[in-house]
Amino acid sequence: MSELEQALIGDSAYTPPAHILEGLTQELAHKTPAGAPHSIYEELWHIAFWQQITLEWIAGVERLYPASPRDAFPTVQDAEKEYWGQLCERFLAGNRKAGEAAKDEGRLNVPVRCTSRPDEPVRVMTVREQLESLAAHNGYHFGRIVLLRQLLGAWPPPKGGFDW
Repeated sequence: MSELEQALIGDSAYTPPAHILEGLTQELAHKTPAGAPHSIYEELWHIAFWQQITLEWIAGVERLYPASPRDAFPTVQDAEKEYWGQLCERFLAGNRKAGEAAKDEGRLNVPVRCTSRPDEPVRVMTVREQLESLAAHNGYHFGRIVLLRQLLGAWPPPKGGFDW
């Protein structure tokens, strides 16, 4: 497994995403500890949102960049439509696709157009750069999920995870 694939789906720099999500209930996923801006559910929804955009961009689909940061987090209606287990499955399916894209060495240097924030020019990145950006983004937000789990007394997950 390449380092890029490991960073997306494995245990390169942190506990694998599938393990981080393991053992969480719908109720716990929706709790927001005092002082935290988001719940675990909202963090994962945000990760899945950007993961889908990345997958579309590397497939050649020019999806618009959100108009504001809030647009990249779920509304109450979004959370009511998709239960925690469904969100986990949606994320994990996309995560597998991202891992598969990281294996496709013939496409990693292909340039793709990525829309930018409003009023900024369209960026061109390689598939590899876009996947590296996704891995960094996921790592940041999964770190937040680990901290939220710790604050909620739900860490480590059943398969274990770093506790340092």
